[in-house]
Amino acid sequence: MRARLLPLLIVLLAGILLALGLPLAVSVAAAQQQRVVVDRIDDTARFAALAQFVTERKDSAEDERRRTLETELDSYHGVYGIRAGVFYRDGESMASAPANWSVPAWGEGRDAFQEALYKRRSHDPQQVWPWQDGRLFVASPVVRDGDVVAVVVTDSPTGQMRSRTLYGWVLIAAGEGAAMLVAVGAAFRLTGWVLRPVRVLDAATHDIATGLMNSRVAAASGPPELRRLARSFNEMADNVEDVLEQQRAFVSDASHQLRNPLAALLLRIELLHLDLPGNEEIASVRTEGKRLAQVLDSLLDLALAEHAPAHLRLIDLGELVTERVAAWHPLADDKGVRLAYEGPAAVTAWGDLVALSSALDAVIDNALKFTPPGEEVEVAVAPDGETCTITVADGGPGLTEDELARVGDRFWRSNRHQNIKGSGLGLSISRALLLAGGGTMSYARNAPHGLRVTVTVPRTPPTA
Repeated sequence: MRARLLPLLIVLLAGILLALGLPLAVSVAAAQQQRVVVDRIDDTARFAALAQFVTERKDSAEDERRRTLETELDSYHGVYGIRAGVFYRDGESMASAPANWSVPAWGEGRDAFQEALYKRRSHDPQQVWPWQDGRLFVASPVVRDGDVVAVVVTDSPTGQMRSRTLYGWVLIAAGEGAAMLVAVGAAFRLTGWVLRPVRVLDAATHDIATGLMNSRVAAASGPPELRRLARSFNEMADNVEDVLEQQRAFVSDASHQLRNPLAALLLRIELLHLDLPGNEEIASVRTEGKRLAQVLDSLLDLALAEHAPAHLRLIDLGELVTERVAAWHPLADDKGVRLAYEGPAAVTAWGDLVALSSALDAVIDNALKFTPPGEEVEVAVAPDGETCTITVADGGPGLTEDELARVGDRFWRSNRHQNIKGSGLGLSISRALLLAGGGTMSYARNAPHGLRVTVTVPRTPPTA
């Protein structure tokens, strides 16, 4: 969610900064040009005042005012590098610097000259941008006795003006970049504040899904809507935990309460069997009674496995698996099944020693139960990054794809194995024992035939 929300905020903030920065950049460029235009208007007004008193159209030695005007124009051009001239209405030069400069025949210079003939000064030349190598033409009329007798025209280079504009733009870009960095940081903090309850809620949901039913969400931060969602989630989790606790208590109590009547019933069946030896019906009832007792014991074990907390500690899996394989060797030899262990002598992982031992016993017992004589059951231990796997592969008939999807469900047994002793709760109890300690159990086909059960336990210490 953060990966989708954060780009939206960044794009929105970038659009706002651009909407503010572009007009500001245009304003800076216009202000720099306006400053130059105002200076040129002042200069042309001064030259127009000097040219107003030049009465002789032809240059003559007695025309002191013309020589003063030429001197001022030459000095102006020499100091600032700006071409300037005073031209009569017909375009003939009264004085100019450089001396060979004349009114442009076309373009902005000619437009400014024509505008000044109507007693209007240049006010708004076309904007020159930093990437354009343009020039600024400013013209002012020379008025004598109410008539325009000449026009003062200046042709200014724009290099310095464009440099100042570009410098202003660099400052704006730097400010925009700094503002963008601050905005991105604020967006990170904002999305973190908004999504923190969602992450906590997701972690709590995952914990509950993996069996940690006491996981809750601290509804102390984030928007009000998410705080309400956290409180509702906690209430839902409390109700679910209460319901599950009631179910576990019912299964445990029912299993416990049924054992005494069943034990009394089995005792009477044994006595009846002694009185009537050889009766097949009594023998069948006796077998079914023992099977029912086994189911009740399994139900009680399952209820205890789902309810009891795990006591996690660092375990040497190599030593534990070697010990459990050795314990099951007599039964394997009695059935004619080869039971082998493969793996390192020492590899550590975190788990509940009693729960993991019980789960291994259940899985190995199940493998030996379905493996015919002459086949092999292989138990292997292998480290895998932050986890460690214990694989039990048997040589039995295996399961189909549909059966693999249901294996481990409570009371489920394959229709092909109904005649084999069992309650259908062994793998369910094993999975519950592993789940309490952060482990998992998965099932797959074994090549060329059989079932492969993989037990995965963490190698990293549990989080607080």
